[in-house]
Amino acid sequence: MSYARIDRISQEVRRELSMLIPTLKDPRIPSMVSVTNVRVSKDLSYAEVNISVLGTEEQQKDAMKGLESSKSFLRREIARKVQLRATPELLFKLDDSISEGARICNLINSVKRDEE
Repeated sequence: MSYARIDRISQEVRRELSMLIPTLKDPRIPSMVSVTNVRVSKDLSYAEVNISVLGTEEQQKDAMKGLESSKSFLRREIARKVQLRATPELLFKLDDSISEGARICNLINSVKRDEE
């Protein structure tokens, strides 16, 4: 299977998940959850979904538990909207790059303030 097709499928799954996750009614999933990346395996059996959650470490853990419990619903909805022979199994992973970037930005700003 060509890499262009896999990339296209990854983008489509990411777009659908980005629209579906905010509609979930699970109280453990906060409104500040974003899908940062999706990588679909070559055989289309798995999709590794990187999720960014703004909040405390406890809120991040709760959000991941909520997403894990909603996994079958999300997979079913993706199957309805994305035309594939088999819908990949979703594997959620916490992506802390956004919060890490914000932390580094705050450190830079504090150094600038100290210099002034």
